[in-house]
Amino acid sequence: MLISVIRTVILYAFIMFAIRLMGKRQISDMQPSELVVTMVISDIASLPMQNTAQPLISGVVPVLILVSLELIVSVVMMKSRLFRRLICGSPVVIIEDGRLLQKQLKRLRLTNDDLLAQLRQQNIFSLGDVQYCIMETNGSLSVLEKPSKRVPNAEESGVKIDDTKLEAVVINDGVLLKSALKLCNQSEEKVRRILKNSSLNQNEVFLMSLDGSGSCNIIKKET
Repeated sequence: MLISVIRTVILYAFIMFAIRLMGKRQISDMQPSELVVTMVISDIASLPMQNTAQPLISGVVPVLILVSLELIVSVVMMKSRLFRRLICGSPVVIIEDGRLLQKQLKRLRLTNDDLLAQLRQQNIFSLGDVQYCIMETNGSLSVLEKPSKRVPNAEESGVKIDDTKLEAVVINDGVLLKSALKLCNQSEEKVRRILKNSSLNQNEVFLMSLDGSGSCNIIKKET
């Protein structure tokens, strides 16, 4: 039993490392080659976990080969547009200038219900509001609404908005996150001053966020 636990922990750590090498992506953002490799890796890794008589190396080597192939494929795709199109396909326009392209829906085997459901997830509840809709290679939809339905930005409205830079969580459960300070371009001294002015100690803070302008939000720990 102990052997099985140890083998499982080792393989788990190795698979996490292998997936990390492949890059940070959500399942919905994966290209077909990445998704296939991820699924195959999980199947391969399960065999040595279940069968303790099988050498651990028999699960490690195939995973290393698959990850290496995926890395090679990803580099080639960066260099060759033709190869990328061969592996991942091309984006497909579904709605063009407000007109629904039925042939493209059939080609993608995408039903009207599926299309409307994905549009609703982007807060679009009427096909009449859409000027362009594109099915990306990872299966997600990119939508451009008609000009009359678009929300005007600050430039178009003639409104000046102060640049607060990036907001980041600088204290999490009493722990100061120095890497987050770099993100919001602030210093530890700034955090100390804010806490002092608020009559708080660092270990009393559950969460503190800070942006580049110095604006902060502090949530105290519950007692």
